[in-house]
Amino acid sequence: MRLQDVTHFFTHPPTSGPRATLAIRLLAGGVFFSEGILKFVYVNQGVGRFTKLGMPMPDVLAPAIALLEIGGGLLLISGLLTRFISVPFIIEMVVAILSTKIGLYYGTSPLAKPAAPPTMGWWAVLHETRSDYSQLLSCIFLLAAGPGPWSLDAVLQRRRAAAPRTSGPASAVAATRT
Repeated sequence: MRLQDVTHFFTHPPTSGPRATLAIRLLAGGVFFSEGILKFVYVNQGVGRFTKLGMPMPDVLAPAIALLEIGGGLLLISGLLTRFISVPFIIEMVVAILSTKIGLYYGTSPLAKPAAPPTMGWWAVLHETRSDYSQLLSCIFLLAAGPGPWSLDAVLQRRRAAAPRTSGPASAVAATRT
């Protein structure tokens, strides 16, 4: 795959999908946005959580992830750069699942146990990963399907398609005729 193809994939996403794609963007974007804010408001959700999990440089990483979630959440909600922002969110959700659910499975997590049974094992992981799983699959869907017709990506594509071409050989010929 050429760089030009990859660039086109991210800058010209399909926008002909169902209008209901908006619901997926609002769901995923809203959750990322609110979780990003929580990382600043509550230490146990940001730096404290990252410290307990043994993440490197938690005092830098937690605010960086919070800013990604706030800004990226707004991008998903608006449907701007939808495919682009889906990639770091997919990576983030895979890291979140691996860093929190393996310890939960074995009962060795440094985080607080779930409030109600099951508190460890396969069923605990399935129960506790429901939000992570939803976010992960929502972002995979948006990466594959694009932002849908009710998005800023679609508005920008319609404007690009409607804009007259002002450069290149054809416009040079037209300019010499006037």
